[in-house]
Amino acid sequence: MSASPFVLPPVRLLPEGDLARSALDVPLLERALRLARWAAPERVVDAAGELLEADLVVAAGELGLSLEEADTLGETAQAWAAAVDSGLLALEIEEEAEESTPQGEAAGRAVPGENLDAVAAGEVQDVLDAWLATAESALAEAAAPDLESLHDSEEGELPEWDPEAEADFLDTALANLYTLAALDDGSESVQGAVPLPVLAASLVVPDEMEQPSDAVLEEVTEVMLRLDDHFRLLAPTGLVDYQPLDDALIEDEDDPGLPEPGDDLDPDEISRYGLVRLTPLGLYGLRQLLLDAGASAPVVGDLAGAPGAELLDALAGYPDRLARAEAEGWLADRKPAEAARELLAAARGTDDGAPSRRLMCQQTLTLVGAGAEPAIREVLDDRQLGGLARVWLTESGAQDVPAPDAEMVYWLTVDTLAAQLAAGDDHELLSELVADLVARHDGFFDAAWRVDHPATADVLEAMGQLHPDRRSAKAARKAAFKARSREAH
Repeated sequence: MSASPFVLPPVRLLPEGDLARSALDVPLLERALRLARWAAPERVVDAAGELLEADLVVAAGELGLSLEEADTLGETAQAWAAAVDSGLLALEIEEEAEESTPQGEAAGRAVPGENLDAVAAGEVQDVLDAWLATAESALAEAAAPDLESLHDSEEGELPEWDPEAEADFLDTALANLYTLAALDDGSESVQGAVPLPVLAASLVVPDEMEQPSDAVLEEVTEVMLRLDDHFRLLAPTGLVDYQPLDDALIEDEDDPGLPEPGDDLDPDEISRYGLVRLTPLGLYGLRQLLLDAGASAPVVGDLAGAPGAELLDALAGYPDRLARAEAEGWLADRKPAEAARELLAAARGTDDGAPSRRLMCQQTLTLVGAGAEPAIREVLDDRQLGGLARVWLTESGAQDVPAPDAEMVYWLTVDTLAAQLAAGDDHELLSELVADLVARHDGFFDAAWRVDHPATADVLEAMGQLHPDRRSAKAARKAAFKARSREAH
């Protein structure tokens, strides 16, 4: 994949042993392995390392493919190339023969490769490496031009084709699919699969565009058709499960009848427009390619041995369900009181990230048992941590929980809002929260601007933008001004 120095959301991966077993069942690798065994002790190849025509026919029979099918020899050649690319076969072609022998004539031989025995024996890492090599080869092939489909019969010329640009397009589509899979909460998927229009729109429609223009919608349609071609080719690799675009929808080239982003379609109708899902093996493989390209692609469980501060900083950027899973893994081998002390110590601070750490600390502490109570009571008098400690004790049903003073209540309110604003929480939900807070506390803004918190002015300014009532919004902005004036002095 092309260089991609970006941060991706965390994912769950299956154990590598399970992934290796899945890889051995992938059609492309399974065929490559069969051909590598069949080729022993050697097979004649041409200067490009491909089987001669007679042997290609025999190899197709070895794979159980019918010569009556149009794609049989192409599929056989693809499996042979996968065997070579994955190291299951090694080519021995003299340089002179490679340069002087016409294509299709004997120029050298293929012999069992150094990876064959290990892959055949099911060695986990060797199997995964071999599968990933076949997947990379298929990705390169998917980005290559299909000369037959590109040929312009009227002009007798081939249109311009930029393999590098097409490879970048496919890389971006797969990275977006990876992100959608990681963030999937069921709202954008159909039984875990992403509708092709959703993926296409993610590549074309700008985030700030509420209503796509006709030109953008036309581009979405074009991208869908390109993706359909690519995913049909990639399905045998084990990277994706793909239900292709219904050909009946695109028979009319002038009016393909494809949906617009936001169209309300039932699941059965949506499936006709194509559904794509990264397989568990595809999630693993694509992550490896993204890591090689320079991306940051965490896995749930990576932080099990990390310090508390590193855990809390990371959880702030995790989706809720994955944050919980990561926190549970971190807590698994720690005693409740020790874990609570480490988390609370990590939550302290006045830096910009401190409110988010405290919110993650509060959420992680909900997973800790009653054994954490002594450690949590130790911070009741701490101005930064006393509020969240009282919340935990109250929600845990503890007795003799001292009531917080008004200053602590307001400080915790500002701190929590600062964390939610930093997380970019849903605008409507935040607006409702702000309105509810103000309604429950008489004179909220008169007291809030005096709160000694680094984010007080920013929070009040944001409340002025979020509050649905104009009078309250104005009061919030006025309070923000007072807070900034106080900070200046």
